[in-house]
Amino acid sequence: MHATARTPAPARSRPRPRRRATVSCRLAAALAAAFVACAAADARADEIVHFPSLDGPPATTLVAHLFRAPGDGRHPAVVFLPGCGGLLGAKGRLHGRELDWAAHLNAQGLGVLMVDSLTPRAHGQMCSVAGFDKALYAARAQDARAALRWLRAQDFVAPGRVAVMGWSQGGGVVLDTIRAAGAGADRPAARQDGDFAAAVAFYPARCDRRRQGPSWDSPVPLLVLLGADDVWSPAVPCEQLMDATTPGTWVRAHAYPGAVHDFDWPHRPRRELPQYRTRAGVVPVVGTDEAARADAIRRVTAFLAQRLSAGDAAPENEAAGPGGAGAR
Repeated sequence: MHATARTPAPARSRPRPRRRATVSCRLAAALAAAFVACAAADARADEIVHFPSLDGPPATTLVAHLFRAPGDGRHPAVVFLPGCGGLLGAKGRLHGRELDWAAHLNAQGLGVLMVDSLTPRAHGQMCSVAGFDKALYAARAQDARAALRWLRAQDFVAPGRVAVMGWSQGGGVVLDTIRAAGAGADRPAARQDGDFAAAVAFYPARCDRRRQGPSWDSPVPLLVLLGADDVWSPAVPCEQLMDATTPGTWVRAHAYPGAVHDFDWPHRPRRELPQYRTRAGVVPVVGTDEAARADAIRRVTAFLAQRLSAGDAAPENEAAGPGGAGAR
């Protein structure tokens, strides 16, 4: 009788831990999903703002997504200029790369203003040869300056502590926006309301001497981050351009070995994009590089923390000088 009594007991007890484990796993998964959902909700708790571009007349009314820095008072801010695919994905949601960077910068006490240059102009992607619009690309520098003007007028922004940050085509727009001459020859008029305090360009488009001229210079400190294996925005021509900067231009460029386009985009599988084949027949390759992404987050947050600080200390106590791209 004792054996009979004991036999079913283990049989009944065995499933229970499995059920508890299953319930625990499901609960953990639910909590994790809830945490991610809450984080995503926070990341999407942006404000939609509108302001005129400086591209007129007539001026385009721009749409931008504002992520305020936490806390009261005035805070530094960063203008985001997205790549050729624009700011929004296929479902009309903000891209994960920009949301991820906004979360990192918000955590550092910086506000973020993401500028949408394509939607207000009823234009889709600019990645393909057929989709690229040269006039719209040129107008994006005026959008960036308009964003700076709008931020400087807000009572929650420290007006002298605004940076600009762009990716791919947006990175190329950064170069045009902050350069002292050439494509940015209208800068003196645009600077009547102040200038950017710092700039970051990820794998910038048009970063070569053929399209920028034999030299490039800017009064704005610039950090350039590149993928050494990027075939869409090649690193070497960009490094050569940065090496040719004039004395007094503060530039630091770094190329990540093995990294390709979009290396800082979280959870982006590496793949080819034949639909965006270039005129030269190059098929772009995109994908996350976790090591490069982690290092980029460290470099960018440190650079902006120093350049946008009240004291405006030079990063790593380095002074501007000729050939500033040497620190790689």
